[in-house]
This record gives sequence, C-alpha cells and structure tokens, in this order.
Amino acid sequence: MDEVTGAQLIAESLKAQNVEYMFGIVGVPVIEVAMAAQAAGIRYVGMRNEQAAVRTSMYGRPGAAYGRAETALREFVEITGLPFLPTPMGKGVLPDDHPNCVAAARSRALLEADVVLLFGARLNWILHFGLPPRFNPNVDLCAEEMGNNVSPAVALLGDVNAIVIQLLEILHKDGWKYPSATEWWSTLKDKMVANAKISKALALQSTLPMNYYTVFHHISQLLPHDCIIVSEGANTMDIGRTMLDAGTFGTMGVGLGFAIAAACVERSEQSNQRIICVEGDSAFGFSGMEVETMCRYNLPVIIIVVNNNGIYNGVDAETWKEMAKMGDLTSIAPPVTLLPEARYDEVMTAFGGRGFLVRTVEELRSALQLSLSDWERPSLLNVLIEPSSDRKPQEFPWLTRSNL
Repeated sequence: MDEVTGAQLIAESLKAQNVEYMFGIVGVPVIEVAMAAQAAGIRYVGMRNEQAAVRTSMYGRPGAAYGRAETALREFVEITGLPFLPTPMGKGVLPDDHPNCVAAARSRALLEADVVLLFGARLNWILHFGLPPRFNPNVDLCAEEMGNNVSPAVALLGDVNAIVIQLLEILHKDGWKYPSATEWWSTLKDKMVANAKISKALALQSTLPMNYYTVFHHISQLLPHDCIIVSEGANTMDIGRTMLDAGTFGTMGVGLGFAIAAACVERSEQSNQRIICVEGDSAFGFSGMEVETMCRYNLPVIIIVVNNNGIYNGVDAETWKEMAKMGDLTSIAPPVTLLPEARYDEVMTAFGGRGFLVRTVEELRSALQLSLSDWERPSLLNVLIEPSSDRKPQEFPWLTRSNL
C-alpha cells in the first residue's frame, strides 16, 4: 500500500467536501498541501497577504444571504408591503432599486419604526446596537442573536429561509398587507426625496478635485447592473452601495481578497459578470500587493481607488510640502494623512495590468469604459478627489464621529 501523506489526506478530505478553490500563502507546510490540493483537482490561488487569503476563503454573506432566502424574502416584502433596509453584508438579497427599499431614509426608518424585524443580522454597531438616538428605545425586534444589546419581543431561531416560508404560509391564509397610503410611507418617501436631492446636488458639482458623490454618481451610471461590487474604506464604504464589504467587524484589507474570490467564481461559472472593487486609499494599502495576484492569474478585476490622501481625510500636495518645510513630518503630519497623490495606478502597471490616473469626470468615465471592455487583465483607476471631501451631514452623529 502506497504511503499517504498528511497533505494528501487534507486535500482529499477537502475534495470530498466539494471544495473547488484553495487560497493561501505559500510556505511550509502550505507548499505540500497546495501541491496535494492541485493533484486532487482543487484549484490553488497563491495570495500575497494572509488577511486577504483568509477573507477570500470566507467569501460570502451571512444571515439571509447565507440561508439563500432571496426568493422567500422578496415574496415576504411584496406580500406585506413593508419597507426594508439591507445591512451591508446582506446586499443583493433584495435589490437596492426595489420600490420598498428605504436605504435612502435609513436613519429615519430606524428611529421611528414601531417594530423592526431583523432577519439573519446582528444587532451590532452597523445597526447602532438598537439604541438611541438612531433607534427609538422602545423598538421591538426579531433577531438572530437573541437578546444582544436589546431584548427582543419575539425571537425566532432557525434557518432564515425556512422561517420566512413559514411566515409566508400564515400571510397567504391571513391576507394581511401594510397599506401603501399611510403616513409612515409618506414620511419615508419624503425623506428619501430630500436626501436624494442633497446627494444629487453634491454629485453634480463640477469643481475639481472631485468629491465622493461625483465619483460614485458617474461610476454607477456606467457599471453593468449585474456586476459584483466589493467595497472597503472608511468614507468609501459609508457612501457607496455594495454587495461585499468589510463586514461585521469593519476589517480593512479584505476587499481585494473578496474580489479575487469573486473573479475565480465568475471564471468557473462563466457568468460574464464584472468584478468591481471600490477601495479607499488607506484600505487599498492593507492588501495592495494582491494586484500581483490578479495579474498572475489574469483576473480582470477593476479596482477603483478613491484617493483622498488619507484616512477619512488628508491634505493636498502643496500643504504637504509646506508641512515638510516646518520640520520632521513624524512630529507635524496629522496621523490620518497619507502621501498626497500617491501613484497606486503605477503599482498595477508594474505587474502588467492597466493603470489610470484620474482627476476629472471625463478621465473617470473614459478609464472605466476602457477597463470594462478589457476581459484579459485587471485595471486600477486611481481617482484623486478633494482631500477634505466628506459625506453629507448626518442627522445623528453618534457612531459617525470619534469619541476621543
């Protein structure tokens, strides 16, 4: 009987579990395991960053998405006529352009709702722990993590899809539907219109450097409707509308790993979906060397780095030069600043991908259109925006400002 190594046992066990891809950092003993995996018919993707490799292997969405409850939840929303909000990692379960989606009035919806049904999500910082001022303190909810932060009035523990189907059975018999002509729906719609007006005004500003809203406005006009969007970054993730992001713990450095995993799945399934990775410049720095991984495997990911020269905000090149004249930058430069106008696009071109330096709307649209037409290699758009650019003023600053 031929000797079987531990690496072979691992590989064969994974293959038996229908694992198609393995992501890892090459080194002892990963080399042997990776070779055994390839011999067993598992595709191995060698990553450059441990954090990206781990998060790539965990590619997916929790709760309602993990339970594949898309069809049941959509029927639930449409039968009941209730407004809904997607949490960041639940994006895509129901489309953002669904008429019942009230994401544009998120704060108002959470604050004034009489009852909140929470399907497969944690009542954590993303939902402001269910506490005021974002929530009314008397809110009732059904939560997966029962009793976390706020005690639920009713808790249903089980597979999200199975539970929603059970609720639908009752609704079909009962025939209950929330009326569309109510004061609550009017309040939400009015708030969405008001917020959309503010965002549109910001998006249509013609000043240079551009702001976040201008960048996202033109990106959204050009992206295919079925593309997979990955997003990470402080302001970048707050303002954008995503399907995959830094998740429950807001962990930066996962975006490029998610994008690589999505690109591998797209290639296997030949779905012809574009993978778009929207990064803040700080977030990109956590795992930026994964552009080499994309180039090595010819994964046509499109990376858009929204570059404001810092974490939350930075300074322009002239201010940076003036600070340098004043003395040691380690004593003078604000901790949130990064090197102004860093050439992240040249990192991509160094490995054989396409890099674009973008300063204007015209350059943004041209670079994105060229990137969307190229299925042979990855692209990176380094979009320089106003260093002090921020999102629109928030009605409630809690959890949107530092406590220091």
